[in-house]
Amino acid sequence: MVRERGFTLIELMVVFAILALVMSVVPSAYDKMKTSMDYRDVVRGVVTGMRAARQQAVLSGRESVFMVNLESKQYGVEGGQSRPIPDTIELRAIVADSEAKDSHFGIRFLPSGGASGGSVDVLRHTGDGVRLRVDWFSGRVEQEPVQK
Repeated sequence: MVRERGFTLIELMVVFAILALVMSVVPSAYDKMKTSMDYRDVVRGVVTGMRAARQQAVLSGRESVFMVNLESKQYGVEGGQSRPIPDTIELRAIVADSEAKDSHFGIRFLPSGGASGGSVDVLRHTGDGVRLRVDWFSGRVEQEPVQK
């Protein structure tokens, strides 16, 4: 007796049901993953930019400014390439009065290694995040959690 191989209709329906379930979960998991990646990328980018501005000032013997532009949603070392701030991330800046103009905020790094001081908060849409503080005396960049 010859038996034909293949799938039954019930087996195919079970496979399609499992695929539908997986496809309904994937978009929300992807969105969470993308938001998390954006957050980590901005934190890394801001820290790297601040440290690069400090190093540039010390090595060149000229002041260097790390800028945050909230209007155009960009940040970076002045005169260098700016990086975009994703819509899922909020940045807040606290700087010296002399370094704030409209929606442009800067932290000035000096050739001596010091800085004008200030901080940049990188926040998720939930309100939690990290504060990146620049010490005015040493120019060091420190990271601490933001209190809600």
